[in-house]
Amino acid sequence: MKKSSVLWMLFLVSINFTIPAQDTPAWAKETPKQKADRMAWWTHDRFGMFIHWGTYSLAARHEWVKNNEKISDADYQKYFEHFDPDLYNPKEWAAKAKAAGMKYVVITTKHHEGFCLWDSKYTDFKVTNTPYGKDLIKPFVDAFRAEGIKIGFYYSLIDWHHPDFPYDGVHPNGPKDKDERKAANATRDIKKYQQYMKNQMTELLTKYGRIDELFTDFSYPGENGKGHEDWDSEGLLKLIRQLQPNIVVDNRLDLEHTDWGWDFVTPEQYMPKEWPTIRGKRVPWETCQTFSGSWGYYRDEHSWKSVRQLVVMLIEVTSKGGNLLLNVGPTARGLFDDRANERLEGMGKWMYLNSRSIYGCTQAPDDFKTPENCLLTYHPATKRLYVHVLDWPFQTLHLPGFAGKFKYAQLLNDASEVRFNITGDDVTFNLPVQKPNTEVPVIELYLE
Repeated sequence: MKKSSVLWMLFLVSINFTIPAQDTPAWAKETPKQKADRMAWWTHDRFGMFIHWGTYSLAARHEWVKNNEKISDADYQKYFEHFDPDLYNPKEWAAKAKAAGMKYVVITTKHHEGFCLWDSKYTDFKVTNTPYGKDLIKPFVDAFRAEGIKIGFYYSLIDWHHPDFPYDGVHPNGPKDKDERKAANATRDIKKYQQYMKNQMTELLTKYGRIDELFTDFSYPGENGKGHEDWDSEGLLKLIRQLQPNIVVDNRLDLEHTDWGWDFVTPEQYMPKEWPTIRGKRVPWETCQTFSGSWGYYRDEHSWKSVRQLVVMLIEVTSKGGNLLLNVGPTARGLFDDRANERLEGMGKWMYLNSRSIYGCTQAPDDFKTPENCLLTYHPATKRLYVHVLDWPFQTLHLPGFAGKFKYAQLLNDASEVRFNITGDDVTFNLPVQKPNTEVPVIELYLE
């Protein structure tokens, strides 16, 4: 993932500007209904697991450790030579994801360090050349698919290991002086690197069956960065669509100026104020978030979010029509951190009772005003509205303007009736004094 939040904040500002759309090439054309049908599973499922895993897990101090500490290739090699996740059991990972209520997963097949978790024939910097010696992706895909979890691959456009990846402003080992960088790049061929990406993408999208989501990461256009021309994003996306016609693709190929070069936008470590729009239209979106401040395993990171914070985050994302992709950074032995397990278990406990206020849900219709200290989600198919009570009140909850809009109310955790009074256009719920034994109680309204 990205190092700089500044770049991402600039993008979040830009997506609400009016940007002319580029003409759609023939291979990318589809009707709005065709796109909606292709993305239907994704907009229904709402909750996924992100997994950042690579040789940086041995350093255990952030997935950008090579860049942050300006580690040379020679010094970074020790992590490659000692990578041996002997306790790796993807069936356990899949079971934890399912128990947490996650419906899809996205794993870093290759992160910015360039290390590949599969047996790519186009590089030696891969897991099959480490002490572990086996493909990590095949058993991963099989395990998650067996649990009914859809499969997503993350693929880094950036590669600090590849000899043809040109030095730029964020490369850990490149010269900082522009003239020196230009001279050093004379032996690096971006065209060869573009073909390398296409070769690897072909492997990933043909060896493992249907792949449901692709997360490419990331573009940073400008004098010291790389954008769609550097990646040949249009050619890469054309290949992706040919290999996996039903795949859902993120927006980090630097094709936001088109209507066809992306399927959803990706606020990172950030909660939009409202449903994001492009050219005045609400668009599919997925926020990727961490348990703490790091994507990769970070032994000494202590700013972990609580279960309650994470549950509220999931509710808020759904209430704005989005998806939550929540990250786990496994250890170098292949285990989830105990702190991650605790959060996953806590979220699973809440989802077990309240998941129908998340799956298939979206932002509430505009004629429903959100009550104080609450969040609303809405299921269009069942016509049920969900009131998530963030701060449990004493006996009464007031819902201005709700009179005549619903016919029955119940607590979702136990399906016990919630009685109410009507005064004019307003409704007052009569609630139990004691808060229900769930992290965030939910009241389910059957609408008229």
